[in-house]
Amino acid sequence: MNRDKLKEAFAPLILSASGWRKVFAADRNEESLSTEICEADRLLTAAMAWVYADLVLAQGGRTIALGTDSRPTGPAMAEAMIPVYLEKGLTVQYTGICAAPEIMAWTGTNPSLDGFCYISASHNPPGHNGVKFGLGGGVIGGQLSADLITQYKIFTSDSAQMEALEKLLDDSNREALQAVLTEKGTHKAASYAAYVLFSARVASGTDSKEEKLAFFKELKEKISARPIGVVAELNGSARALSADKEYLTGMGIQVKTLNTTPGVFVHPIVPEGDNLNLCREELEKAHREDASFLLGYVPDCDGDRGNLVYFNEKSNRAEILEAQEVFALSALAELSYLAYSGADMDLAAIAVNGPTSMRIDRLAQALGAKVFRAEVGEANVVNLAATLREKGYMVPILGEGSNGGNITHPAQVRDPLNTLTALLKLLLITDSDEQKGLFHIWCEKSGQMDKYKKDFTLADIIASLPAFTTTSAFDGKAKFAINSPTHGPLKARYEEIFPAQWEARKAELADRFNISGWEERNMEGTEERTGVGAEFRSGAEKGGFKILFHNKEGRFTDYIWMRGSGTEPVFRVLADCEGNDPEREAYFLEWHKEIIALADKN
Repeated sequence: MNRDKLKEAFAPLILSASGWRKVFAADRNEESLSTEICEADRLLTAAMAWVYADLVLAQGGRTIALGTDSRPTGPAMAEAMIPVYLEKGLTVQYTGICAAPEIMAWTGTNPSLDGFCYISASHNPPGHNGVKFGLGGGVIGGQLSADLITQYKIFTSDSAQMEALEKLLDDSNREALQAVLTEKGTHKAASYAAYVLFSARVASGTDSKEEKLAFFKELKEKISARPIGVVAELNGSARALSADKEYLTGMGIQVKTLNTTPGVFVHPIVPEGDNLNLCREELEKAHREDASFLLGYVPDCDGDRGNLVYFNEKSNRAEILEAQEVFALSALAELSYLAYSGADMDLAAIAVNGPTSMRIDRLAQALGAKVFRAEVGEANVVNLAATLREKGYMVPILGEGSNGGNITHPAQVRDPLNTLTALLKLLLITDSDEQKGLFHIWCEKSGQMDKYKKDFTLADIIASLPAFTTTSAFDGKAKFAINSPTHGPLKARYEEIFPAQWEARKAELADRFNISGWEERNMEGTEERTGVGAEFRSGAEKGGFKILFHNKEGRFTDYIWMRGSGTEPVFRVLADCEGNDPEREAYFLEWHKEIIALADKN
């Protein structure tokens, strides 16, 4: 292999705890539907398998699951990996196209599986691809992820190793590869069945067979009395081959599925903004024909994320829910359900990322739960939740509010089925002779009994959420281009500039927004540190950086946040402001960007 071509192929590769990815399509077009990858990328893919195999073996593992999302280059990458795994002595159970939550549920509940390699680029365009590695049922994070990345860089920079790997691929046993591919259907069926059972476990919140049956019996009875229909616009994703329809219809829900051919993408993959319009339109059509159709969802390509549309009976039209709203509704459902179940709410907690809106803090406070924050990255939030459970907390739900979707315990990945189930709980677990329903509990605990009524709708629940205006992570204004090559010095200069800016604006902030003080927090990995200066950060200082503003009573009402991208020369930026006040959000975001620009110049 030409070393220059290998370096050229390696250069755009993103390596992070959230996944390894780049454009793998041979024509280098990120929108490509080509099934081919070039020889250099074939080698880079095989090297990924090599270092992951070493990790599995070092952990005492012997058998792994291997699956792909529905993008075109998945099979080519799988066929570059399988010979390596076999050479290293691992048994490979290949599923072909499989949703991320499905393969993780299968791996996490099957003692004979030691980990998974999932070929996916998540919400990126179809020409991209990459991998997520896991042990048990969760993605590798923290130091283990950092070590794996280091080993991969070392391996791919060693010419002798890469030449030996190329020879291995050229000389690999085609019969052994074909044998693994032939068993694809068997393993896919096993992962599917495991996912159905695991989804029932997550929804019911119990391992008890009797309690699970009772939970679903009650839900089915309530759906029978109050029918609900769901539009599943699957956009050619891996969920097109998953258990969505079986799971939902099993509860008595009517389901209308659209775009169920894997790999046929009818609109861009990321389930945000205009990409939800088709689902919104189809929900309106379905509702006109049958008024029970109230919800719709669109997943990304690997199916671990799905954002929602709902039919608003007040406006008489289907509307798109913002990512932060989706997460807030899910959190409200699971925390209210915990209270409904009689749990000690003093031990209840929720784990979120830095840019999750403070509406979660208000919501949790009303229900008696605590909020803990980690750096951006699903693995960071999952690891934080695990740490909290070790300390004795109950963490029924966690996630990244800025991206939408939720992770419901014991799942370790977002799942639109869990999001839908959370909303179904809110809508269906209503008052009985014995106890109050979830929405009633929420209205009472939050001091909003004026918003409660027996015939409430989802629109009523949304109207009761704490009001915040938050920059969408997928809005163009949430990115800010920078010149600084490293993040630490830019943050240090920001800290030098901000106090003078604060003094200059202090009177205006007090008069206009009732703000009297501020506080800085840095989030790295699973930790959130309060204080100003590099001593509150560590390493490359790539974590989230936040300034929170409080009123005279010490109540935080607004924050500005930033985090340097690990993939491009930009800072992700966001403002979160109390109230339905776009002008307030725009003020803080623009001020934030002005300070970043000044820090970037110095």
